[in-house]
Amino acid sequence: MTADRNQAVRELLAFYQEAGVDALVGETPVDRLAGDPPSDIPAPAAAVAQPRSEARVEARAAAWPQASTAPRTVLARDLEFKGRATVAPPPSSDAAVAAAREAAKSAGSLEELRAILERFEGCALRTTATRLVFADGNPQARLMFVGEAPGRDEDIEGLPFVGRSGKLLDRMIAAIGLDRTSVYIANIVPWRPPGNREPSAQESAICLPFIRRQIELADPDVLVCLGKPSATTLLDIKDGLLKSRGRWYTFHTGKREIRATVTMHPAYLLRQPLQKRLAWRDFLAIKKALATK
Repeated sequence: MTADRNQAVRELLAFYQEAGVDALVGETPVDRLAGDPPSDIPAPAAAVAQPRSEARVEARAAAWPQASTAPRTVLARDLEFKGRATVAPPPSSDAAVAAAREAAKSAGSLEELRAILERFEGCALRTTATRLVFADGNPQARLMFVGEAPGRDEDIEGLPFVGRSGKLLDRMIAAIGLDRTSVYIANIVPWRPPGNREPSAQESAICLPFIRRQIELADPDVLVCLGKPSATTLLDIKDGLLKSRGRWYTFHTGKREIRATVTMHPAYLLRQPLQKRLAWRDFLAIKKALATK
């Protein structure tokens, strides 16, 4: 019974970890938005000489910071009353997309683009992810793969496609005589969504200017979208995955046109192994395109 119970506990902890639960909390609720508890609140005995109502008023006055004489908004007053400094509200979706476009446009190299993404605060996913997952492989390669978003393993290592899906992708690349030193790999969204959920349409829209600029700077000869979300975001394909795979499309960078195609995401192939035969045909077509370019 003890061995079975230990195994059940290990499986439960593994489930929590895959779901994005990676911190322990106490049994007593804690208001983490409140400031440090005041240390100069008068002891109850000190209030005996005064009426109870006056003692409470003075205790409250000593507990909270003095009001500023500068004009304040309602948000500022509320936050100051809670003992916190005033913070700016998060930008709207349209403002975040506009900021992403301007930031991505200013990047003159992949290194600059990565540094800009490290500082970019327009996407809330950066606050829940462990680190930025920018890219892997050779940025000078003629072949570039783009997936949807990092998972747990990618979030830990800071590299795309390093978990089970990544190992399968490595084998698929090796099947056409290539490896990670001869391809370039990235994702639409460079931060892991909590619990490995799919990125929202808003999150993808905010990150789209960055991946478009990343493709433009890498300038591959062949672009491969791994999975339907990547194909929908980058190529505006409305058809289903099985209908759109194996075809050739055009990705416009603004400076040139890049041949693009769609194939199944390795995570999909892990769930549907019979579809590997179709993915194999796609990769043979990719190999042929590289040879005839």
